[in-house]
Amino acid sequence: MAIQSLLIILIVLILLLALGVPIAYSIGISALVAILQTVPLDVSVVTAAQRTFVGMSKFSLTAIPFFILAGNLMNQGGIAKRLVDFVMAILGKLPGALLVTNVGANALFGAISGSASAAAAAVGSMVKEGEEEQGYDPALCAATNGASAPSGLLIPPSNALITYSLASGGTSVAALFLGGYVPGILWALCCIIVGILIALRKGYTGTPGKFDWKNLGVCTLRALPALSLIVVVIGGIVGGIFTATEGSAIAVVYALILGICYRNITVKSFWNIVVDSAKMSGMVVFLIGVSNILGWVMAFTQIPQAVSAALLGVTENKIIILLIMNVILLIAGTFMDVTPAILIFTPLFLPIVQTFGMHPVHFGLILVYNLCIGNITPPVGNTLFVAIKVGRTSLSKTMPYMVCYYLAILLGLMLVTYVPLFSMGLPTLAGLV
Repeated sequence: MAIQSLLIILIVLILLLALGVPIAYSIGISALVAILQTVPLDVSVVTAAQRTFVGMSKFSLTAIPFFILAGNLMNQGGIAKRLVDFVMAILGKLPGALLVTNVGANALFGAISGSASAAAAAVGSMVKEGEEEQGYDPALCAATNGASAPSGLLIPPSNALITYSLASGGTSVAALFLGGYVPGILWALCCIIVGILIALRKGYTGTPGKFDWKNLGVCTLRALPALSLIVVVIGGIVGGIFTATEGSAIAVVYALILGICYRNITVKSFWNIVVDSAKMSGMVVFLIGVSNILGWVMAFTQIPQAVSAALLGVTENKIIILLIMNVILLIAGTFMDVTPAILIFTPLFLPIVQTFGMHPVHFGLILVYNLCIGNITPPVGNTLFVAIKVGRTSLSKTMPYMVCYYLAILLGLMLVTYVPLFSMGLPTLAGLV
């Protein structure tokens, strides 16, 4: 019955998505259709309504709307230019300085704003003028911008990691946040190495002259208030001073004060930001609530146990099982957003990896890293298409460069998957796992 239920869920879900039905409704309907094999319609509907309410009524879920609001305030707060200048002051002497700066600024801005697409749009626009003046290939610039933007989604504060914490039954948000630093930085480093190698081949040099310590000091002071957001919020959460939810509220206040001080947020723009954040939060929270129906159906029909038995029946080799999971997640990420994919695959795969002793924090970072790649892979790949639009180039010209970045990012994924130190080192040192 479990495998049959899983097939029904997958078939109905894919069919509804192909017809253009919103992902939240598609998940709920596919779960209900699967459970109707064993549970009467009236009981199924009432239980589904209860599960949706339970899924949306968790206090820890409040952190997501607050972080979304904080991110939107940061997007409008005028910090992108300051971060670009800061990174350029540090990395400007490297070959392909503007490419490397784009990567570093994307990692910082993506972490602060919580949006890969916002990072690609804001940072890409900031460095575009300089790249054009120095004769950089627009397709290469677009590829670098798009490939590096999702790295910030792994660096806290990360809504994807909070969603995984909820889906996994309460994995420590502090441990996930601390564990996300190394994979996120690793992603950015992979992009920096590729950017430097391509720059050397094309003859793109860094800024001439000696390293300017005075300029670094000025740029650091200008960027320090924005960078302090990460230190204050994440330091407080990891240090146990406040919870993730309280930290998200502090982030909102901090971002609002910063935007007002920079004179980039007015009463009218603040209202528009709040409305946009409410709309986005409503979609995310409703999606999490509806996905709770799917979790209940999977538990009731014992789908995770059946999938686990099937995979272990094929092989008991931990390396092969993780490779199969990575392939499935990479394929799913090409047509599915990060949040719904986390909600679907966490209850499916987490019990399997726990059978051979993998920690939920380690698996969570593998999962999020995998699904973030979907932001830059067609046919969905929203972040990639934003980068192409900002760079005023085409997909056909950009993809040859993207292949180089894909290979480097996938190498990073293999390191995160098979070397636990990359995910578990910092949380272990901090005593959180």
